[in-house]
Amino acid sequence: MIKRFYQTNFSSASMIGWIVTFILFILILLPLLAVLLQIIFPGLFFGNNAFAGWGLLLQIFERKLWSVSLMNSLLLASGTAILGTALGGALAIIRSTRSFKTAVALDFTAWTLLILPSFILAQGWILFSSGKGIANQLFGITWVTDFIFQPFGLIMIMTLCKFSYTYLAVNAALEWNVKRYGEAARLCGATNWTSFWTIHAPLLLPAFLSGGALIFMDTIGDFGLPASLAAVYNFPTLPYSIYTALYTAPIRFDMAGVLSLYLVGIIIIAMGIQLWILKKGKFNFLNERAERTIAKKSRFSWIFTAINIIFLAVALGIPVGSNLIVSFMKTMGNGISFGNFTLANYQELFQLNSTMLEGFLHSLQIALVAGIFGLIIGFLIGYVLIYTDFRLSPLVDSLSIISLAVPGVVLGIGYIFVWNQPWLQFFNLQLYGTPWILLLASIASAIPIVTRLMISAMIKIPSSLLSSAALQGASLSKRMITILAPLMKASLITAGLTAFGTSIFDLAISTILYPPNFITLPVAINRAFDDLNYGYATAATIMSGTFIVLFMMMIRCSIEKMLNVRFLKQKKEHSCYEEI
Repeated sequence: MIKRFYQTNFSSASMIGWIVTFILFILILLPLLAVLLQIIFPGLFFGNNAFAGWGLLLQIFERKLWSVSLMNSLLLASGTAILGTALGGALAIIRSTRSFKTAVALDFTAWTLLILPSFILAQGWILFSSGKGIANQLFGITWVTDFIFQPFGLIMIMTLCKFSYTYLAVNAALEWNVKRYGEAARLCGATNWTSFWTIHAPLLLPAFLSGGALIFMDTIGDFGLPASLAAVYNFPTLPYSIYTALYTAPIRFDMAGVLSLYLVGIIIIAMGIQLWILKKGKFNFLNERAERTIAKKSRFSWIFTAINIIFLAVALGIPVGSNLIVSFMKTMGNGISFGNFTLANYQELFQLNSTMLEGFLHSLQIALVAGIFGLIIGFLIGYVLIYTDFRLSPLVDSLSIISLAVPGVVLGIGYIFVWNQPWLQFFNLQLYGTPWILLLASIASAIPIVTRLMISAMIKIPSSLLSSAALQGASLSKRMITILAPLMKASLITAGLTAFGTSIFDLAISTILYPPNFITLPVAINRAFDDLNYGYATAATIMSGTFIVLFMMMIRCSIEKMLNVRFLKQKKEHSCYEEI
């Protein structure tokens, strides 16, 4: 019986392992390889197999647009990583060690800025800082235009958008505190300040590096900021230059491939440096004397409260508030006056021929499907990595990590190369120009996020629970449904909603892959913004964002209520059984 159990268990695990490997190969690895092959074989996917040589790789240092895009991306990503890591780390340390009234609002803002797409935040800053923007008209601040529309100003904007990665990482690392190290230092004469910077701060290095690396990778692959800036300020970056290579005449697939190679290469180098630094040190400092960190009350707490309110007003209030104010304006040129306010922008959204309404419905459908399938695939990948000895587990793990580093722009052009082949028409699989390719790319972009959340939840559940059920005759699907799913229901809900929310506002993939006569919400908003129709664009942003947040909260509450009712019913049945 035991032998048959192990044979059945291993065959089922292998089957799932091969399925997820095939899915990751089709959705992630194949498009990435197609982009990289385009560098040396520019016509490979269009009937020309001629080798183009390696000289194209060095042209990035000769062509001005390419070299400027590379330097702008490195400057923006490096500056944002440094300032964002410093800002997020400082806020996390204050939040964990000091008690002040608006601390919860800081947590809410960090999560909000993490979820909101960068192009919406960038649009808010542009509306605030432009020559006839909110800052000039409402507050009379004229210098903000020159300050924002230059490299350091853009770094500041991205810092306020991306600091959440370091804030959340350091805040989680400060959950536990080992006092004996600090006590030993103070016995040797060190002050509290010296003790913190020489003992506790170095132990937080993994959290700082993780946050900084995520900020760097997310910034250098960001498409939203340069896409929003295009109408008012010229600041080409690698993602935007990749996009222009595909959508300006003549189309340059080789140029897109070269820039994609440098973009992915830079991100992989950043990940490698992070891993190398972590391997050089020892950071497993928790022991039996560890205690939860408790925020201390201070007579200066009002100072932290005041500083936090000012920070929240700038980081969240300016971009969101600017979008809200402009959404009620007829035209920005007429300034902020009673006669310039109107509800026409919101009324236009609900017309039957509204582009925004059509785009919102399309994006909603795609996000729902992407969230469901992304959750299922991510769940299966997590199971393979945590509970099986599948021979290709390192490959599965590597693909799920690499996919985090592949920007949406690169993934999008890879899908064009793969799914635009004439021979696929024979199998009815020529998906380019159809909504199906947009759906596949949305699922692919959701997989890495869901997988990381699934792994962090499954690693806490011992495999012995599944083995015991298997010995009692439970099938693999039954073990997943009756054991794994209930124990990680909170993570499943969070992962599914995260995949859904990020798919709704994915500008890069939507811009590159949306088919003719199939508009999506991010493309519609960005197009209205480029056409200087700011009121209509911001009204769509406010309405769609509010609806999505309320929709996600409703789904979460409904699922939790349903699960709680089921749990109480099972508990009642169990109590009746014990009485009998």
